[in-house]
Amino acid sequence: MSIKIRTAVKADTDTILHFIKELAIYEKAEHEAKATPEHIHNTLFAETPKVHGLICEQDGTAVGFAIYFYSYSTWQGQHGLYLEDLYVSPDFRGQGAGKKLLTHLAAIAVENNCGRFEWSVLDWNKPAIDFYESLNAKPQGEWIRYRLDGAALTALANQA
Repeated sequence: MSIKIRTAVKADTDTILHFIKELAIYEKAEHEAKATPEHIHNTLFAETPKVHGLICEQDGTAVGFAIYFYSYSTWQGQHGLYLEDLYVSPDFRGQGAGKKLLTHLAAIAVENNCGRFEWSVLDWNKPAIDFYESLNAKPQGEWIRYRLDGAALTALANQA
């Protein structure tokens, strides 16, 4: 069994959308997954992308993906790497694909002098939480994540 991580390319658009849909189903939020091929082309594969993708292959078959971008810590004075999504198809879990994706991302963070590598996980996703903690990742319980989207985001923007 050979696991390989590679940078996503435009030809991976359908594969990425497939994984996004599988992830949304797993997270019980399929109705929230609205990405289209055009969205993927305009973000991941733009002339100067602000977000990046990885494809995980096992013996030449795409089995998972990761989407990440760079953040910034004013306290550290350094960029950080933020993992937006990591997903491995159920039939391929437990074989090292997720760990390979995370170690590859950690290497990207180190190579780019990032002071942090962060991500979020749903509080009910015990298998993922256990996996992350097995890698010595620590939850950041003192922070509460907030979000503006849809009408609330537009309403606040209209106050500018």
